[in-house]
Amino acid sequence: MITFFNTNLGDLLNYPFDSSKRIFIGYLIGAVVLALPVYFAATKADGIATRGIKGFTAFLLPKEVFLAASAKLDYQLFVLNKLIKAVLFAPLMLTMVPVALSVSSALESLFGGALMLDVAPWLVMSLFTILLFILDDFSRFLLHYLLHKVPWLWQFHKVHHSATVLTPFTIYRTHPVESYLYGCRMALSQGVVVGIGYAIFGPTLKMYDVLGANVFVFAFNVLGANLRHSHIWLSWGDKLENWFISPAQHQVHHSSAIEHRDTNLGSALAIWDRALGCLIKASSVSKLTLGVGKFNGHNSLWGIYSDPFKQIFSRCRQLICRIWQRVHTP
Repeated sequence: MITFFNTNLGDLLNYPFDSSKRIFIGYLIGAVVLALPVYFAATKADGIATRGIKGFTAFLLPKEVFLAASAKLDYQLFVLNKLIKAVLFAPLMLTMVPVALSVSSALESLFGGALMLDVAPWLVMSLFTILLFILDDFSRFLLHYLLHKVPWLWQFHKVHHSATVLTPFTIYRTHPVESYLYGCRMALSQGVVVGIGYAIFGPTLKMYDVLGANVFVFAFNVLGANLRHSHIWLSWGDKLENWFISPAQHQVHHSSAIEHRDTNLGSALAIWDRALGCLIKASSVSKLTLGVGKFNGHNSLWGIYSDPFKQIFSRCRQLICRIWQRVHTP
């Protein structure tokens, strides 16, 4: 038991040094750099002279955000969800290798053997890196869309939307069931791409990466991914926001207004939202209130973990009662 806790807590302490994690120090530094022009613009608009490092620090890390009750729950979930995932879901998690082998075998059977195209290594790396990024981003969008549109899935995803303040740790404010679904999504999307790549190019697949992360994912994270869950309003402008989801657009997604909730579901690319007509530009929104309105069932750890199951059970019971009444009504 002691080894279990030491291992998992040690993993959490390593997050700032792991480029596959959102709170990697390099991504946090990128967020700070991008926050600077927002700070200068805000102080200029308010007619206040720039107040140096102290003023910027107060702007970047306001106590009312980072010490809010909602933020404190995020910090606790960051730790507890890691432990829950290790105990309950790790043995059940779909992994990339069997998916990749299945896809590769299916393609080889379909075409009577491995295709093994003879192309330049740089082209293999480029195609594999791009395909991996696009399919990963699309699968994130698709699962996110389902989490909003399928009522029982929304009960789990509502945990994330119940945050009333946003910090970089809000990315970890998820119900374990949602975390499990995202873990399987990642294994499935990566397995499909690796399987396709293996069948076409053979076992020498390589990815263009920076510190072990897909170069496009690395760029996305450096260019303000941590500002998506923050109080800092950074828009890319209307033209770029047709193609890429800005931090401000994701903050709109967290609005308590029902007309904003099912919009800007994309992660990096905005093309999926645009195709389904659920893209909103940051310029069209003037004021935001975060959270899920008057709902307060997620203001404790017990509520966060138990409420989705209570809501689903209640809906199932109501459905059964309606069916029973119809069957037994003369």
